[in-house]
Amino acid sequence: MQSLKIICPNGHLGFAPLRPESFQLGLNARPDYIAADSGSDDVGPVPLGADTSTSPKAWQRQDLEYMLLASRRLGVPMMIGSAGDTGSNSRVDLYLAMIKDIARQHGLAPFKLGSFYSEVPRERVRLALRAGQKVAGLDGYADLTESELDATDRIVAMAGVHPYVALLHQGADVIIGGRSSDAAIFAAPALHHGFAADQAYYLGKVLECASFCAEPYGGKETVMGEITANDVRVTAMHPDQRCTVASVSGHAMYERSNPYEEFFAGGKLDMTHCHYEQLDEKTTRVTGSRFLPDAQVRVKLEGAGKVGERYVGLCGIRDPYTVAHVDQVIGWAREQVRQRFGDSGYQLHYNVYGRNGVMGDLEPLKDKPGHELCVFVQGVAPTAEMAEEVAMIGLRQMFYARLPDVKGTAGSVAFPLDEVLHASPAYRWTLNHTLAVTDPMELFDTHLVTVGA
Repeated sequence: MQSLKIICPNGHLGFAPLRPESFQLGLNARPDYIAADSGSDDVGPVPLGADTSTSPKAWQRQDLEYMLLASRRLGVPMMIGSAGDTGSNSRVDLYLAMIKDIARQHGLAPFKLGSFYSEVPRERVRLALRAGQKVAGLDGYADLTESELDATDRIVAMAGVHPYVALLHQGADVIIGGRSSDAAIFAAPALHHGFAADQAYYLGKVLECASFCAEPYGGKETVMGEITANDVRVTAMHPDQRCTVASVSGHAMYERSNPYEEFFAGGKLDMTHCHYEQLDEKTTRVTGSRFLPDAQVRVKLEGAGKVGERYVGLCGIRDPYTVAHVDQVIGWAREQVRQRFGDSGYQLHYNVYGRNGVMGDLEPLKDKPGHELCVFVQGVAPTAEMAEEVAMIGLRQMFYARLPDVKGTAGSVAFPLDEVLHASPAYRWTLNHTLAVTDPMELFDTHLVTVGA
């Protein structure tokens, strides 16, 4: 092939529906592949730990239906990675069931449906630890211990290109993948067709979030990436969007601790010497990317463990004196919870919006709170009953806080609801680590079936 075209209609399939108009324009450009990522750890540890999706099933099915019908109509492969937000086994099965149901509903001609699973049993990791293997922490995490492994409910491994390439070699027309590197989903087809890793991995990086690499900002619009032997080109499909040098290079640095590096199972994309060129109003050309293979393949592991049941509540503060003394108000409420439950066995969290609620310690305007505050209270405990009481005391006692120089008795905290609400259980990330493997496929179980036969 002289070039390969891939369209991406959604940077996180299901999180918000794709836009049909720009998707159709992408189809009109006659792509060779249709692909999208469907997961992220941006949604936090709850969906992985609880084995649920944060995206509504109806939105996920809608995007799958658009993509599948277009894929079969054009006769080009369709690829989805990190199914159902987390890429756990149950989410892969959910997507496989929806694909089969859509195929039946529309009477589609037979096609090959490939899939792979990414969950890793705890005992697999435990064996590595007991064999003296280092399960190395990322981004400030300590190396994994057995106690932290024991606190983990579910683990997924982040696939690189390998299971996608394997399934494409077997002739898969549609692939539903478990947890995956976002960019690997798009790099894999390019590698499968013989394009160099230097360009293939950059193609994946630029396409992973769909129209986030275009301007003006507009989420969930389709973009098209094209790879040749010498370059990568990315084009916005929406009539009012364009891929510019600024938008494409800016996205390449998006969410990077080092703006020039992107790590994969098996190597690193080096974007230090990338050159960006505006080809036309809607298209940017990129050259100079390099893929540096690792001698040892290490696969990222993500794990989540349950902390406890959770209740939440809200209150508002408008009184200037109480706003100025909100820390004392919170301190009073905390003390009432401590008197009831002691110093341990539960968690009580406060987010004060209007004063560092979003950025926390990074907030540069700490000494300039808003004229009114919203306080979000979370109570976490081993049982729902205890969590409810922790949250209730932590919220209501703000009304009764004793502050110096206050003579009134009416209280200065307002409640939009006279109750606390049962929320999802609280989970925390337990694994953000890498595990060395001898075979990049050893953690990923692939399957291929014919649908519609």
